[in-house]
Amino acid sequence: ICSVTHAFCGDCNRARLSTEGQLFTCLFASSGHDLRQLVRGGHGDTALAAAIGGIWRQRNDRYSELRAELPADTGTGRRRIEMSYIGG
Repeated sequence: ICSVTHAFCGDCNRARLSTEGQLFTCLFASSGHDLRQLVRGGHGDTALAAAIGGIWRQRNDRYSELRAELPADTGTGRRRIEMSYIGG
């Protein structure tokens, strides 16, 4: 069963937070953004919201559009994150 039948990267409004505090801006991202240090560092909600907003505005994810071309080992030393890891 194909996990994606139609890529919608340009209209995506979904983010996932892993149990390790990594924010993923794409279900198929190979890496996330570390929010754990920000949360544990005692920063308030305003700082957290600003960080998430900044990450989201700078995203240029096209993983769903490009994923079919990627091998499971991306050759960069980074593994491809599967949806089961981040609750997809």
